[in-house]
Amino acid sequence: MHDDRTLVESRLKRVLDERIRPAVYPESVPLEVGIWTAPGEPVPVAEGLAAPRAPIAVGDAWGAPWGTSWITVTGTVPAAWAGRTVEALIDLGFDANMPGFQCEGLVYRPDGTPVKGLNPQNQWVRIAAPAAGGEQVLLHVEAASNPVILDYHPFLPTELGDRETAGDQPQYKLARMDLAVFDETVWQLVMDLEVLGELMAELPVEGARRWELLRAIERALDAVDLQDVNGTADAARSELAGVLAAPAAPSAHRIGAIGHAHIDSAWLWPLRETVRKVARTTANMTALLEDEPDFLYTMSQAQQYAWIKEHRPEVYARVRKAVAEGRFVPAGGMWVESDTNMPSSEAIARQFVHGKRFFLDEFGVENQEAWLPDTFGFTGGLPQIIRNAGSKWLLTQKISWSQVNRFPHHTFLWEGIDGTRIFTHFPPVDTYNCSMKGSEIAHAARNFKDKGVARHSLAPTGWGDGGGGTTREMVAKAARLKDLEGSATVRWQKPAEFFAEAEAEYPDPPVWVGELYLELHRATLTSQAKTKQGNRRSENLLREAELWCATATLRTGAEYPYEQLDRIWKTVLLHQFHDILPGSSIAWVHREAVATYAALAEELGELITSAQRALAGDHRGEHELVFNAAPHQRSTVPAGGAAVVAPPAEGCTLAERPEGGYLLRNGLLEVVVDAEGLVSSVVEVASGRESVAPGTRANLLQLHPDFPNMWDAWDVDRFYRNTVTDLTGVDSLTVFAETAETVSVRVVRSFGSSTAVQTLTLRAGEQRLDIETLVDWHETEKFLKAAFPLDVHTERYAAETQFGHLYRPTHTNTSWDAAKFEACNHRFVHLDEPGWGVALVTASTYGHDVTRTVRETDGGTTTTVRFSLLRAPRFPDPRTDQGVHRFRHALVPGAAIGDAVREGYRIGLPERRMTGSVERVAPLVAVDHDALVVSAVKLADDRSGDLVVRVYEAGGGRARGRLSTSFPLAGAVPCDLLERPWDGTRGEVSVVDGAVHLALRPFELVTLRLTAAG
Repeated sequence: MHDDRTLVESRLKRVLDERIRPAVYPESVPLEVGIWTAPGEPVPVAEGLAAPRAPIAVGDAWGAPWGTSWITVTGTVPAAWAGRTVEALIDLGFDANMPGFQCEGLVYRPDGTPVKGLNPQNQWVRIAAPAAGGEQVLLHVEAASNPVILDYHPFLPTELGDRETAGDQPQYKLARMDLAVFDETVWQLVMDLEVLGELMAELPVEGARRWELLRAIERALDAVDLQDVNGTADAARSELAGVLAAPAAPSAHRIGAIGHAHIDSAWLWPLRETVRKVARTTANMTALLEDEPDFLYTMSQAQQYAWIKEHRPEVYARVRKAVAEGRFVPAGGMWVESDTNMPSSEAIARQFVHGKRFFLDEFGVENQEAWLPDTFGFTGGLPQIIRNAGSKWLLTQKISWSQVNRFPHHTFLWEGIDGTRIFTHFPPVDTYNCSMKGSEIAHAARNFKDKGVARHSLAPTGWGDGGGGTTREMVAKAARLKDLEGSATVRWQKPAEFFAEAEAEYPDPPVWVGELYLELHRATLTSQAKTKQGNRRSENLLREAELWCATATLRTGAEYPYEQLDRIWKTVLLHQFHDILPGSSIAWVHREAVATYAALAEELGELITSAQRALAGDHRGEHELVFNAAPHQRSTVPAGGAAVVAPPAEGCTLAERPEGGYLLRNGLLEVVVDAEGLVSSVVEVASGRESVAPGTRANLLQLHPDFPNMWDAWDVDRFYRNTVTDLTGVDSLTVFAETAETVSVRVVRSFGSSTAVQTLTLRAGEQRLDIETLVDWHETEKFLKAAFPLDVHTERYAAETQFGHLYRPTHTNTSWDAAKFEACNHRFVHLDEPGWGVALVTASTYGHDVTRTVRETDGGTTTTVRFSLLRAPRFPDPRTDQGVHRFRHALVPGAAIGDAVREGYRIGLPERRMTGSVERVAPLVAVDHDALVVSAVKLADDRSGDLVVRVYEAGGGRARGRLSTSFPLAGAVPCDLLERPWDGTRGEVSVVDGAVHLALRPFELVTLRLTAAG
């Protein structure tokens, strides 16, 4: 029997490949083809349609990298084809890879109406069904010659990732350009045989159903006349009807399929190309919805809807119609499918604000789910943000990529750092590009970890990453799998319907507490440092711009820049997409990102200066005002306000050490910088406590080789630690500043082809050692770290995340602990023993690692924190991070967690000074408890004039405090993130005697809408 099975499987493959599939198009005639190539970037559709064409033939080369060619095909349907279905077959030179990673096209009618997209899995355009004969065919194709960047094995450096370096050699050759008869009976036979053959391969060898399918397939193949497939296809289908009609077992796993095309908003293509990818895919999907009444399709990322609204309004009109019919489903409620590890608290909140508001305004749709299938891990602060946005569910697939530990659930409650729980689903199909293959459906059923208590899972179905979406073949397979013996059942289902059913059937799911850490792609916390710094700088500047513009509006009547801030926020949110901010896109994307961030910084700087100028009064005044945008008071400057301050306190000294190096003092700290420019001692004067572990030195730059097994820009593999070079060579060590207010030394080092210049500074009145590192980086496949070995014994440390912090172990007791060898922080990491702690704060570094060792000298524990500064992967950008970079960090001895929060904000929100005629600008709001941190102050988006204030508990404990205003307060209403009244706050909010009284739980977030009296 084994021989029979093998023979039938082999026979099925060959007959399908060589006879049946070719017979889907039994007759064809060639089309005439003309081409015009745009000289630069893509041109408007009208210009492309009107441009003159030159002849081109099948086999001719076309398409320089990233070019656009307008290809016209013309022909006449033969009279003999009357009554038959006719399609145009347009092969631009596709290979067999997935759609989205090579050339693509969008087909237009002569009047400029988009028809559908073309890709390797979708090369047909319906001409007539049935044809009358004699129809004239004229179609235009906007063909994008996007180069093949990703071949997977191996990842080779390429200059194709930027138009500036890609050259102009043609990438493709035109292939089939025909009019052809489409034989639907043969096509349906192909679908029958594929479904049954794929199912047969997944069934137990000893099972009766497998052999039943095998014999039916054998009979069908016997019924096919290989010299007359078209004439015998119907008879062959009849042999399969019985096995296709057998229903699934009542206990079969149930799969809700939803049409999908996970389109990366940028990755191996620039942003401008994503605009066209979305148009191609949505044109296909709206057409498929018209042809297939049971089919449903979902698309996330409000940005992508906005793109087609602006650039392809005809396609957008079709999308709007399908959304209104309930068949094209907006999903996720975020501006883009962003990274969630690195964006700030406010940025993730605004992802939902702008995404959900777009879907509400455009379609009247309120999303209940967060939809992030491909994001590289999930921060513990996210559940509360999802809930505060008015949503309650989360879908992702990416955790299945973890290399070490298999996640124990597919459906569960995810509990965030504040206790918020979100019903979460990981599709067990383990792909967001399901194509309805039997292997995928069987894997989903076998893999589902919640068997016995749940039986529903979701399968996002369609070609993704580079777009493409669901095909008619996938829809046909789903129809056969709706109720088929031996298979899980499949039906098209909206995400909200799936989640409602899954939640109802699983009322008491297991709970996972804390972050959803992806044991892969850890290097995305470091790659493309300038992109990451641009993001952090933009987030900080937006905080300042909203604060000072709101203050200026309410104080002076200045106009609040609603449209400008809205546009800037959306630009920043776009660049938080999970292949831009993580540094995993081609060079073109990051080159543009750096330029975009620079332009935003200038624009936001102008907004800030203008608002502060309005607040400071006459610029000819005699007062130097200091503006403080941080959420904590600085000296005599209130948080969120401005004041004239006294000259800084004195007390800094610097002395040269006999053995080399320097001793820096400011009365709070004593810092020893040794002869090699390394920090050998940092003593907190008040406690006499040493921060640096005995026998070690801090601020040590370390260099590792960095050549991961795969995914160069994405991954750092644990074995990188096996080899390390300590950068202790000194070119120079000099005094940089020596005053009573500031002392600093500067050390210059050379290594490889690079240099590092570090300035270490103490300032009067500040219990903090500031470190500025300037690196001119020209290494390849290297990893640069800055190490701080600390004399702290602790089993865990805190790392800031959105609206709070989370704890990670310093040990490797379990494989789960050991897998977190590179992790994310926002502005600080904090380590403590009972009664004493140390914080390390950072202006823009996200990646870090923490390890602990036992010292042989005294048996004590050294806990080492290392910030990850730079990498140099060669794929997909062969010159990643090359050039000059500036980093700012600080060591804060004796720090409690509140000190870490305060210093973390301060390093990114420096004081601003301006001359004016006033001595003080009172803050709009003030909070009397340091653990209650104001994360945003802005005017309400509805232009009502209300002030919106976001506050969270930052210490991880309970906090009661009073939020007062510098204007008469008429009322305070707790709101959701979209600034709508909301009763979801778990803490207490009340207005007493003209102030807001708050009682918040650990890490609780509250958004308040404040109305001024009068």
